[in-house]
Amino acid sequence: MLELVMDRLSPVDDRAERDQIVVLEGVSWTDYDFIDRLRGDDVPQPRISYLDGTLQLMTTGRPHELLKKLLARLVEAYADEREIELIGVGNATFRKRAKQAGAEPDECYWIDEEGDVPDLAIEIVQTSGGINKLEIYRRLGVREVWFWMSDSILVYRLAGERYRKHAESVALRGIDLEHVAELLRSTEARRQAAVARAYRQSLREG
Repeated sequence: MLELVMDRLSPVDDRAERDQIVVLEGVSWTDYDFIDRLRGDDVPQPRISYLDGTLQLMTTGRPHELLKKLLARLVEAYADEREIELIGVGNATFRKRAKQAGAEPDECYWIDEEGDVPDLAIEIVQTSGGINKLEIYRRLGVREVWFWMSDSILVYRLAGERYRKHAESVALRGIDLEHVAELLRSTEARRQAAVARAYRQSLREG
């Protein structure tokens, strides 16, 4: 039997402006697969994550989506300017039944060539609580994960069977993450095109 254990809302009043998280316990892999198929391929919400019988449903607010898209555009601008073969997969679903884990990153990328899981996954964290995304990515074998959390980009790199926190990205070598974080902190997320153009120019000049 499915049991509702959490419904955590951010403190913003407007439903369109907030992330909403619901966590269900006691969900079998078959139930997870059924819920995923019930949602359909053309419906981006809710986002679904699964770990050892715990299923998380998350709908993301407008600020979340604007921020993750701005970060994605900066990442892609850097890759373009540095001629890195970045393949964007958006928030595609990745899962492994044998590992009892599945997730849909905010943004994710392969580098150079397609694989079973992304080389880089990016998560925007604006609400506390919820499922352990890093453990899901560990089981899936994602080599590098970025979390935007508390106005900073936190980088975790898979080393053997565990993640280690890094000051710099290995997936996108040379990217100045503090500069990227400052752009995210100090500019209006709706000005994506202007910020991306200015960032490209700074890369060419620097």
